[in-house]
Amino acid sequence: MNTYERLSEKYGVARLWVASFVAIVVAIAGAAVAMPTRVWDRFLWHYFWGPVYADAKAASCAVMTDGGPQPLYQGCSAAIERGDIVAEPGYTIVSEIGYMLILVYMLVGVYLLLERLDIAEDPNLYFAFVPFMLLGGALRVVEDGTDRAVEAGVTPLVEYPLSSLIISPVIYGVVFVMTLVSLLACLELDRRGVVGSYYRATAGVGVALVAATMAYLTMGALTTDYSTLYLSVLVSTVGIASVLSYALYWLFENYAPAVNSGTGYIGLLVIWGHAIDGVANVILADWLDALSVPLTYYPKHPANAFIISTTEALQPAGISAAIGTSWPFLFVKLAVASLVVWLFNDEFLNESPRYALLLLIAVTAVGLGPGTRDMLRATFGI
Repeated sequence: MNTYERLSEKYGVARLWVASFVAIVVAIAGAAVAMPTRVWDRFLWHYFWGPVYADAKAASCAVMTDGGPQPLYQGCSAAIERGDIVAEPGYTIVSEIGYMLILVYMLVGVYLLLERLDIAEDPNLYFAFVPFMLLGGALRVVEDGTDRAVEAGVTPLVEYPLSSLIISPVIYGVVFVMTLVSLLACLELDRRGVVGSYYRATAGVGVALVAATMAYLTMGALTTDYSTLYLSVLVSTVGIASVLSYALYWLFENYAPAVNSGTGYIGLLVIWGHAIDGVANVILADWLDALSVPLTYYPKHPANAFIISTTEALQPAGISAAIGTSWPFLFVKLAVASLVVWLFNDEFLNESPRYALLLLIAVTAVGLGPGTRDMLRATFGI
């Protein structure tokens, strides 16, 4: 028996995870205090918090100075040339790898929590979490709207620093906490016999929150000058994504049933979530003019930007002018989502139902959340 097995047997895996979490936080905080310039300024702030700060301030970038961070609305290139510590809104390769590691680590903690609560073996819980995935994207658009409100001289609903809570990636943690609190509350109500099923009640909470957020965004589009309703974006994105995802599901069901055998309709939603992300990116990058939407958006994710730049380099200019350069991103999203669905076969789901369900929720969320944000941002002209 190795050291880990002995500790697990003595203290339990859940306690070891909590202890490791505390140790990591203390170690990072200690390193930031001991080496503030190297650890905080040049790493944690530069790659992780700086982009959130710049985004919250609606700035082109933010620069770390001796007096603290300062937003810049122009002159970012000059600051970079001077060698300043500059953070720009969006993601970098370093931050995306960091967030991926954090996601995997937190998934382990969530799994241990669900195991302790003895829930999440019922596939119906997956559907209960879908509204919260939509909520994350919708709340992100609320923050996008604050920037336009400030530009228009209107006091936004949420101002900095509270607005930083609904900026990516912080919003993922916020929505996770909201989901967890809703789940635990509904679980307690279920065990007391107040509600018929905790997952239906959880889904109800999520739907109510999404409806309230959408009502706020719609009201803003109808009553203010900084937001305009473009329903063509919403209809086009949902319509095309639904047709593509169901077509794939039908093809698998009829010609490759092994792909759908483990997940069923959950697999359809996994593909649909990533189809929403792919279609929204293609429409925002290349087809807004065709929908008479006078807006311009640029990709913030390195992977999407890489695909667009590669397509621009390899695809003939005439074809690029006709169909755009972002379309491969949609096919990559559909292919990856289909591969994931295929990997979740009956054997995997039967052996580790709770773990498989948690992974399926995470895989769907990383597609549906950002896709919803992109779709609604253009829908409300923000």
